[in-house]
Amino acid sequence: MNTHFDAVIIGAGPAGTAAAIGLAQQGRSVAIVERSAFPRRKVCGEFTSAIDIDLLDQLGVGAEFRAQAGPEVRRVALFAAGDAVEAPMPEGQGTAFGRALGRDVLDGLLLDAARAGGVIVFQPWRATDIVAGVERSSVTIESATEQLQLEAPVIVAAHGSWEPGKLPTNLTKINRPHDFLGFKAHFIGGRLPPDLMPLIAFPGGYGGMVWADHDRLSLSFCIRRDALAAARRVSPDGSAAEAAFNHILRYCPGVAEALHGAELAGPWLAAGPIRPGIRRAYADDIFRVGNVAGESHPIIAEGIAMALQSGWILAAQLGQFDAWDSTARAAAGKAYASVWRKQFATRIRLASVLSGLATSANGAKLMHLVISRFPVSLSTGARLSGKTKRLPEFTPCIVK
Repeated sequence: MNTHFDAVIIGAGPAGTAAAIGLAQQGRSVAIVERSAFPRRKVCGEFTSAIDIDLLDQLGVGAEFRAQAGPEVRRVALFAAGDAVEAPMPEGQGTAFGRALGRDVLDGLLLDAARAGGVIVFQPWRATDIVAGVERSSVTIESATEQLQLEAPVIVAAHGSWEPGKLPTNLTKINRPHDFLGFKAHFIGGRLPPDLMPLIAFPGGYGGMVWADHDRLSLSFCIRRDALAAARRVSPDGSAAEAAFNHILRYCPGVAEALHGAELAGPWLAAGPIRPGIRRAYADDIFRVGNVAGESHPIIAEGIAMALQSGWILAAQLGQFDAWDSTARAAAGKAYASVWRKQFATRIRLASVLSGLATSANGAKLMHLVISRFPVSLSTGARLSGKTKRLPEFTPCIVK
Protein backbone atom coordinates (compact mmCIF):
# COMPACT_ATOMS: atom_id res chain seq x y z
CA MET A 1 0.00 0.00 0.00
CA ASN A 2 1.37 3.40 -0.98
CA THR A 3 1.84 5.68 2.03
CA HIS A 4 3.83 8.52 0.40
CA PHE A 5 1.93 11.37 -1.28
CA ASP A 6 2.30 14.97 -2.33
CA ALA A 7 -0.58 15.94 -0.03
CA VAL A 8 -2.56 14.31 2.77
CA ILE A 9 -5.98 15.84 3.50
CA ILE A 10 -7.82 15.12 6.74
CA GLY A 11 -11.57 15.26 6.13
CA ALA A 12 -13.73 14.46 3.09
CA GLY A 13 -16.33 17.19 3.36
CA PRO A 14 -16.69 19.81 0.61
CA ALA A 15 -13.53 21.68 1.71
CA GLY A 16 -11.31 18.60 1.75
CA THR A 17 -12.59 17.13 -1.50
CA ALA A 18 -12.39 20.48 -3.32
CA ALA A 19 -8.73 20.78 -2.30
CA ALA A 20 -8.08 17.15 -3.26
CA ILE A 21 -9.70 17.44 -6.70
CA GLY A 22 -7.92 20.72 -7.39
CA LEU A 23 -4.53 19.21 -6.54
CA ALA A 24 -5.24 16.00 -8.45
CA GLN A 25 -6.09 18.10 -11.52
CA GLN A 26 -2.58 19.55 -11.24
CA GLY A 27 -1.14 16.02 -11.36
CA ARG A 28 -0.37 15.70 -7.66
CA SER A 29 -0.69 12.48 -5.67
CA VAL A 30 -3.27 13.03 -2.94
CA ALA A 31 -4.73 11.03 -0.06
CA ILE A 32 -7.91 11.83 1.86
CA VAL A 33 -8.50 10.48 5.37
CA GLU A 34 -12.17 10.38 6.43
CA ARG A 35 -13.38 8.86 9.69
CA SER A 36 -17.09 8.54 8.76
CA ALA A 37 -18.65 6.06 6.37
CA PHE A 38 -20.75 7.66 3.61
CA PRO A 39 -23.55 8.46 3.02
CA ARG A 40 -23.91 10.55 6.15
CA ARG A 41 -26.34 13.27 7.14
CA LYS A 42 -24.94 16.50 8.54
CA VAL A 43 -26.29 19.51 10.43
CA CYS A 44 -26.10 21.91 7.50
CA GLY A 45 -28.36 24.38 5.72
CA GLU A 46 -27.56 22.56 2.42
CA PHE A 47 -27.88 25.65 0.20
CA THR A 48 -25.27 26.09 -2.51
CA SER A 49 -25.07 29.54 -4.11
CA ALA A 50 -24.92 30.10 -7.85
CA ILE A 51 -21.21 30.96 -7.77
CA ASP A 52 -20.49 27.61 -6.16
CA ILE A 53 -22.54 25.63 -8.65
CA ASP A 54 -20.18 27.03 -11.28
CA LEU A 55 -17.29 25.85 -9.09
CA LEU A 56 -18.88 22.39 -8.90
CA ASP A 57 -18.59 22.31 -12.71
CA GLN A 58 -14.83 22.78 -12.36
CA LEU A 59 -14.77 20.04 -9.73
CA GLY A 60 -16.52 17.68 -12.13
CA VAL A 61 -19.88 17.25 -10.38
CA GLY A 62 -21.94 20.15 -11.71
CA ALA A 63 -24.11 18.01 -13.97
CA GLU A 64 -24.88 15.54 -11.19
CA PHE A 65 -25.66 18.41 -8.83
CA ARG A 66 -28.14 19.97 -11.26
CA ALA A 67 -29.78 16.59 -11.91
CA GLN A 68 -30.47 15.96 -8.22
CA ALA A 69 -30.69 19.31 -6.41
CA GLY A 70 -33.87 21.09 -5.40
CA PRO A 71 -35.40 23.99 -7.36
CA GLU A 72 -33.66 27.30 -8.02
CA VAL A 73 -33.94 29.74 -5.13
CA ARG A 74 -35.13 32.98 -6.72
CA ARG A 75 -36.54 34.69 -3.61
CA VAL A 76 -35.41 35.24 -0.03
CA ALA A 77 -37.70 35.97 2.90
CA LEU A 78 -37.84 36.67 6.61
CA PHE A 79 -40.00 34.44 8.79
CA ALA A 80 -40.25 36.01 12.24
CA ALA A 81 -43.09 37.36 14.35
CA GLY A 82 -45.74 38.81 12.03
CA ASP A 83 -46.24 38.40 8.29
CA ALA A 84 -43.52 37.03 6.05
CA VAL A 85 -41.44 39.55 4.08
CA GLU A 86 -40.00 38.62 0.67
CA ALA A 87 -37.45 40.02 -1.78
CA PRO A 88 -35.62 38.82 -4.92
CA MET A 89 -32.47 36.74 -4.56
CA PRO A 90 -29.61 38.59 -6.31
CA GLU A 91 -28.53 36.81 -9.47
CA GLY A 92 -25.05 35.40 -9.84
CA GLN A 93 -23.03 35.17 -13.03
CA GLY A 94 -23.02 31.96 -15.03
CA THR A 95 -25.50 29.86 -13.07
CA ALA A 96 -28.00 32.54 -12.09
CA PHE A 97 -29.49 31.07 -8.90
CA GLY A 98 -28.45 28.73 -6.14
CA ARG A 99 -30.04 25.40 -5.19
CA ALA A 100 -29.91 22.95 -2.30
CA LEU A 101 -28.69 19.36 -2.16
CA GLY A 102 -28.53 17.20 0.95
CA ARG A 103 -25.06 16.70 2.38
CA ASP A 104 -25.64 12.96 2.31
CA VAL A 105 -25.74 13.31 -1.48
CA LEU A 106 -23.31 16.20 -2.13
CA ASP A 107 -20.45 14.79 -0.07
CA GLY A 108 -20.74 11.47 -1.89
CA LEU A 109 -20.68 13.12 -5.32
CA LEU A 110 -17.53 15.06 -4.45
CA LEU A 111 -15.73 12.08 -2.94
CA ASP A 112 -16.58 9.92 -5.95
CA ALA A 113 -15.17 12.65 -8.21
CA ALA A 114 -11.99 12.74 -6.12
CA ARG A 115 -11.59 8.97 -6.46
CA ALA A 116 -12.22 9.17 -10.20
CA GLY A 117 -9.47 11.81 -10.40
CA GLY A 118 -6.92 9.50 -8.78
CA VAL A 119 -7.22 10.54 -5.12
CA ILE A 120 -6.61 7.67 -2.68
CA VAL A 121 -9.32 7.56 -0.02
CA PHE A 122 -8.82 6.05 3.44
CA GLN A 123 -12.35 5.58 4.80
CA PRO A 124 -13.34 4.96 7.52
CA TRP A 125 -9.95 5.87 8.99
CA ARG A 126 -9.21 8.49 11.63
CA ALA A 127 -6.18 10.76 11.78
CA THR A 128 -4.81 10.70 15.33
CA ASP A 129 -1.53 12.64 15.12
CA ILE A 130 0.54 14.88 12.88
CA VAL A 131 4.32 15.12 13.23
CA ALA A 132 5.82 17.98 11.24
CA GLY A 133 9.05 17.49 9.33
CA VAL A 134 11.26 19.82 7.31
CA GLU A 135 10.58 18.24 3.92
CA ARG A 136 7.78 15.75 4.72
CA SER A 137 5.33 15.46 7.59
CA SER A 138 3.82 12.29 8.98
CA VAL A 139 0.14 11.64 9.71
CA THR A 140 -0.83 8.69 11.87
CA ILE A 141 -4.15 7.16 10.82
CA GLU A 142 -6.12 4.34 12.40
CA SER A 143 -8.93 2.04 11.26
CA ALA A 144 -10.78 -0.46 13.39
CA THR A 145 -8.01 -3.01 12.90
CA GLU A 146 -4.74 -1.33 11.88
CA GLN A 147 -2.55 1.75 11.98
CA LEU A 148 -0.59 3.45 9.19
CA GLN A 149 1.81 6.37 8.77
CA LEU A 150 1.15 8.57 5.75
CA GLU A 151 3.86 10.98 4.64
CA ALA A 152 3.61 14.12 2.50
CA PRO A 153 5.16 17.58 2.23
CA VAL A 154 1.69 19.18 2.32
CA ILE A 155 -0.80 18.47 5.12
CA VAL A 156 -4.31 19.92 4.90
CA ALA A 157 -6.72 20.01 7.84
CA ALA A 158 -10.30 19.85 6.56
CA HIS A 159 -11.93 17.99 9.44
CA GLY A 160 -14.37 20.63 10.69
CA SER A 161 -14.58 22.20 14.11
CA TRP A 162 -14.78 19.17 16.39
CA GLU A 163 -12.58 16.31 15.23
CA PRO A 164 -12.06 13.92 18.16
CA GLY A 165 -8.48 13.27 19.28
CA LYS A 166 -5.43 15.46 19.76
CA LEU A 167 -4.60 16.87 16.35
CA PRO A 168 -2.76 20.22 16.54
CA THR A 169 -5.58 21.78 14.48
CA ASN A 170 -8.34 20.84 16.96
CA LEU A 171 -10.32 23.46 18.85
CA THR A 172 -10.80 23.35 22.61
CA LYS A 173 -14.39 22.45 23.45
CA ILE A 174 -15.74 24.58 26.31
CA ASN A 175 -19.45 24.80 27.10
CA ARG A 176 -20.79 28.31 27.70
CA PRO A 177 -24.35 29.59 28.36
CA HIS A 178 -24.42 31.67 25.18
CA ASP A 179 -23.04 28.97 22.89
CA PHE A 180 -25.10 28.19 19.81
CA LEU A 181 -26.20 24.59 19.22
CA GLY A 182 -27.29 23.43 15.77
CA PHE A 183 -30.25 21.25 14.78
CA LYS A 184 -31.45 19.99 11.43
CA ALA A 185 -34.25 17.85 9.98
CA HIS A 186 -35.87 17.03 6.66
CA PHE A 187 -39.62 17.13 6.10
CA ILE A 188 -41.84 15.70 3.37
CA GLY A 189 -45.00 17.46 2.23
CA GLY A 190 -44.31 21.04 3.27
CA ARG A 191 -46.04 24.12 1.86
CA LEU A 192 -43.03 26.38 1.31
CA PRO A 193 -43.03 27.83 -2.23
CA PRO A 194 -40.37 25.99 -4.23
CA ASP A 195 -38.29 29.06 -5.15
CA LEU A 196 -38.27 30.64 -1.66
CA MET A 197 -35.55 30.43 1.01
CA PRO A 198 -36.58 32.15 4.25
CA LEU A 199 -34.36 33.36 7.06
CA ILE A 200 -35.99 32.40 10.36
CA ALA A 201 -35.55 34.64 13.41
CA PHE A 202 -36.92 33.77 16.84
CA PRO A 203 -36.02 34.57 20.48
CA GLY A 204 -32.57 33.15 21.13
CA GLY A 205 -31.89 31.77 17.68
CA TYR A 206 -32.10 31.84 13.89
CA GLY A 207 -32.36 29.36 11.05
CA GLY A 208 -33.40 28.72 7.48
CA MET A 209 -35.53 26.54 5.22
CA VAL A 210 -35.02 25.40 1.64
CA TRP A 211 -36.22 22.66 -0.70
CA ALA A 212 -33.48 20.10 -1.32
CA ASP A 213 -33.35 16.84 -3.28
CA HIS A 214 -36.02 14.09 -3.33
CA ASP A 215 -38.76 16.56 -2.33
CA ARG A 216 -37.14 17.05 1.06
CA LEU A 217 -37.73 20.34 2.82
CA SER A 218 -34.67 21.13 4.91
CA LEU A 219 -35.02 23.01 8.18
CA SER A 220 -31.86 23.93 10.07
CA PHE A 221 -31.40 26.33 12.95
CA CYS A 222 -29.10 27.46 15.73
CA ILE A 223 -30.31 28.27 19.22
CA ARG A 224 -28.43 29.61 22.22
CA ARG A 225 -27.88 27.13 25.01
CA ASP A 226 -29.76 29.30 27.53
CA ALA A 227 -32.69 29.75 25.12
CA LEU A 228 -32.79 26.00 24.56
CA ALA A 229 -32.90 25.40 28.31
CA ALA A 230 -35.88 27.76 28.57
CA ALA A 231 -37.60 26.02 25.63
CA ARG A 232 -37.14 22.65 27.33
CA ARG A 233 -38.85 23.95 30.44
CA VAL A 234 -41.88 24.84 28.30
CA SER A 235 -41.76 21.48 26.42
CA PRO A 236 -40.29 19.07 29.00
CA ASP A 237 -41.50 15.77 27.55
CA GLY A 238 -39.65 15.62 24.25
CA SER A 239 -36.07 15.80 23.04
CA ALA A 240 -34.00 18.97 22.92
CA ALA A 241 -34.64 19.22 19.15
CA GLU A 242 -38.39 18.86 19.63
CA ALA A 243 -38.42 21.51 22.36
CA ALA A 244 -36.51 23.93 20.14
CA PHE A 245 -38.79 23.15 17.19
CA ASN A 246 -41.88 23.87 19.30
CA HIS A 247 -40.25 27.13 20.37
CA ILE A 248 -39.85 28.14 16.71
CA LEU A 249 -43.44 27.24 15.87
CA ARG A 250 -44.68 29.45 18.71
CA TYR A 251 -42.81 32.53 17.47
CA CYS A 252 -42.65 32.07 13.67
CA PRO A 253 -46.09 31.72 12.02
CA GLY A 254 -44.40 31.44 8.62
CA VAL A 255 -42.63 28.25 9.68
CA ALA A 256 -45.82 26.82 11.14
CA GLU A 257 -47.63 27.49 7.86
CA ALA A 258 -44.82 26.08 5.69
CA LEU A 259 -44.72 22.85 7.71
CA HIS A 260 -48.45 22.43 8.23
CA GLY A 261 -49.23 18.79 7.43
CA ALA A 262 -45.57 17.95 6.74
CA GLU A 263 -44.00 14.75 8.06
CA LEU A 264 -40.57 14.37 9.57
CA ALA A 265 -38.30 12.39 7.22
CA GLY A 266 -35.69 10.77 9.43
CA PRO A 267 -34.47 11.70 12.90
CA TRP A 268 -33.41 15.13 14.09
CA LEU A 269 -29.67 15.81 13.96
CA ALA A 270 -27.79 17.93 16.50
CA ALA A 271 -24.28 19.42 16.56
CA GLY A 272 -22.26 22.08 18.27
CA PRO A 273 -21.45 24.29 19.84
CA ILE A 274 -20.53 26.31 16.78
CA ARG A 275 -17.41 28.47 17.03
CA PRO A 276 -17.72 31.32 14.51
CA GLY A 277 -14.64 33.39 13.86
CA ILE A 278 -11.52 33.86 11.76
CA ARG A 279 -8.70 31.47 12.61
CA ARG A 280 -5.24 30.82 11.18
CA ALA A 281 -5.40 29.55 7.62
CA TYR A 282 -1.79 28.32 7.78
CA ALA A 283 0.19 27.56 10.93
CA ASP A 284 2.74 24.97 12.11
CA ASP A 285 3.20 23.96 8.46
CA ILE A 286 -0.42 22.79 8.25
CA PHE A 287 -2.90 24.32 5.79
CA ARG A 288 -6.48 24.74 6.97
CA VAL A 289 -9.67 24.81 4.92
CA GLY A 290 -13.37 24.92 5.77
CA ASN A 291 -14.34 25.47 9.40
CA VAL A 292 -10.81 24.78 10.61
CA ALA A 293 -9.70 28.00 8.90
CA GLY A 294 -12.71 30.06 9.89
CA GLU A 295 -16.40 29.67 10.53
CA SER A 296 -19.36 31.92 9.88
CA HIS A 297 -22.61 32.08 11.80
CA PRO A 298 -24.96 29.99 9.61
CA ILE A 299 -27.43 32.88 9.51
CA ILE A 300 -26.04 33.85 6.08
CA ALA A 301 -26.17 30.29 4.64
CA GLU A 302 -22.60 30.36 3.37
CA GLY A 303 -21.06 27.29 5.03
CA ILE A 304 -20.87 25.14 1.89
CA ALA A 305 -19.64 28.12 -0.14
CA MET A 306 -16.78 28.82 2.27
CA ALA A 307 -15.84 25.15 2.37
CA LEU A 308 -15.76 24.62 -1.39
CA GLN A 309 -14.07 27.93 -2.13
CA SER A 310 -11.39 27.62 0.56
CA GLY A 311 -10.39 24.17 -0.68
CA TRP A 312 -10.23 25.35 -4.29
CA ILE A 313 -8.30 28.52 -3.37
CA LEU A 314 -5.76 26.49 -1.39
CA ALA A 315 -5.18 24.08 -4.27
CA ALA A 316 -4.65 27.02 -6.61
CA GLN A 317 -2.17 28.71 -4.27
CA LEU A 318 -0.21 25.50 -3.73
CA GLY A 319 -0.02 25.12 -7.50
CA GLN A 320 1.03 28.71 -8.10
CA PHE A 321 3.88 28.48 -5.59
CA ASP A 322 4.82 24.91 -6.51
CA ALA A 323 4.72 24.45 -2.72
CA TRP A 324 6.44 21.13 -2.18
CA ASP A 325 9.47 22.29 -0.19
CA SER A 326 9.48 24.16 3.13
CA THR A 327 10.31 27.60 1.70
CA ALA A 328 7.64 27.45 -1.00
CA ARG A 329 5.08 26.08 1.48
CA ALA A 330 5.60 29.04 3.79
CA ALA A 331 5.16 31.48 0.89
CA ALA A 332 2.05 29.65 -0.28
CA GLY A 333 0.66 29.65 3.26
CA LYS A 334 1.10 33.40 3.60
CA ALA A 335 -0.52 34.04 0.22
CA TYR A 336 -3.36 31.63 0.91
CA ALA A 337 -4.12 33.29 4.26
CA SER A 338 -4.26 36.69 2.55
CA VAL A 339 -6.62 35.51 -0.21
CA TRP A 340 -8.75 33.66 2.36
CA ARG A 341 -9.31 36.85 4.36
CA LYS A 342 -10.17 38.90 1.29
CA GLN A 343 -12.70 36.29 0.22
CA PHE A 344 -14.37 35.50 3.54
CA ALA A 345 -13.65 38.02 6.33
CA THR A 346 -16.45 40.44 5.41
CA ARG A 347 -19.15 37.78 5.35
CA ILE A 348 -17.99 36.34 8.69
CA ARG A 349 -18.20 39.76 10.32
CA LEU A 350 -21.60 40.46 8.72
CA ALA A 351 -22.92 37.13 9.99
CA SER A 352 -21.72 37.95 13.49
CA VAL A 353 -23.58 41.27 13.47
CA LEU A 354 -26.77 39.72 12.10
CA SER A 355 -26.74 36.82 14.55
CA GLY A 356 -26.22 39.19 17.46
CA LEU A 357 -29.15 41.32 16.30
CA ALA A 358 -31.46 38.39 15.61
CA THR A 359 -30.92 36.74 18.98
CA SER A 360 -30.85 39.83 21.20
CA ALA A 361 -33.81 40.87 23.33
CA ASN A 362 -36.58 41.84 20.89
CA GLY A 363 -34.05 41.45 18.05
CA ALA A 364 -36.31 39.31 15.88
CA LYS A 365 -39.12 41.88 16.22
CA LEU A 366 -36.74 44.71 15.31
CA MET A 367 -35.48 42.81 12.25
CA HIS A 368 -39.06 42.23 11.13
CA LEU A 369 -39.94 45.91 11.61
CA VAL A 370 -36.96 47.16 9.59
CA ILE A 371 -37.18 44.57 6.83
CA SER A 372 -40.95 45.05 6.50
CA ARG A 373 -40.28 48.70 5.67
CA PHE A 374 -37.24 47.97 3.48
CA PRO A 375 -37.65 44.50 1.89
CA VAL A 376 -34.74 45.23 -0.45
CA SER A 377 -32.47 44.88 2.57
CA LEU A 378 -32.94 41.10 2.26
CA SER A 379 -31.50 41.19 -1.27
CA THR A 380 -28.69 43.48 -0.13
CA GLY A 381 -27.87 41.18 2.76
CA ALA A 382 -27.72 38.16 0.44
CA ARG A 383 -25.31 40.05 -1.83
CA LEU A 384 -23.10 41.22 1.07
CA SER A 385 -22.98 37.68 2.43
CA GLY A 386 -21.00 36.64 -0.64
CA LYS A 387 -23.62 34.90 -2.76
CA THR A 388 -22.54 36.77 -5.88
CA LYS A 389 -18.85 37.25 -5.02
CA ARG A 390 -16.69 35.66 -7.69
CA LEU A 391 -13.65 33.57 -6.93
CA PRO A 392 -10.19 34.96 -7.69
CA GLU A 393 -8.74 33.67 -10.93
CA PHE A 394 -5.60 31.53 -10.74
CA THR A 395 -3.34 29.73 -13.16
CA PRO A 396 -2.13 26.68 -11.22
CA CYS A 397 1.12 24.93 -12.06
CA ILE A 398 0.45 21.63 -13.84
CA VAL A 399 2.89 18.80 -13.09
CA LYS A 400 4.56 17.57 -16.24
